[in-house]
Amino acid sequence: MTDHIKIYTDGASRGNPGRGGYGVILMYNHHRKEMSGAFRLTTNNRMELLAVIEGLKAITKTNIPIHIYSDSQYVVNSVEKKWLDGWMKNNFKGGKKNPDLWKQYHEIAKSFVIKFHWVKGHADNPFNNRCDELATQAADGKHLQIDEGYEKSI
Repeated sequence: MTDHIKIYTDGASRGNPGRGGYGVILMYNHHRKEMSGAFRLTTNNRMELLAVIEGLKAITKTNIPIHIYSDSQYVVNSVEKKWLDGWMKNNFKGGKKNPDLWKQYHEIAKSFVIKFHWVKGHADNPFNNRCDELATQAADGKHLQIDEGYEKSI
């Protein structure tokens, strides 16, 4: 039995911007759930962050610590190095990207105790590699949603 929930995440885009997808694996004790989604026009960083958001949205118990594993230094450093705190205080002045998703993450994250871990992408972590498969399969699929936050910003 583990004392925390593990969330592995990855995002992908075919072109940047381009078609994009995310993949998520949730693990707690002997339970495992895979999730993915895709968008017709988005960016890789948005998919990396959206994977984290969607993983957190799928968790129903807030009293269990969460460890998030991502190969996105953008996502991991933004939270662990407290960059996001500064962006929130300054209302994303200076052209910081993806404020819609960062605000959504910030609101959801208030309900949890979260620790981020960076993992090397396309390496020897089977869960990260599986998330990459989920993300790229979604991006290459036919069921593409509209990333309204991105499309309104361009």
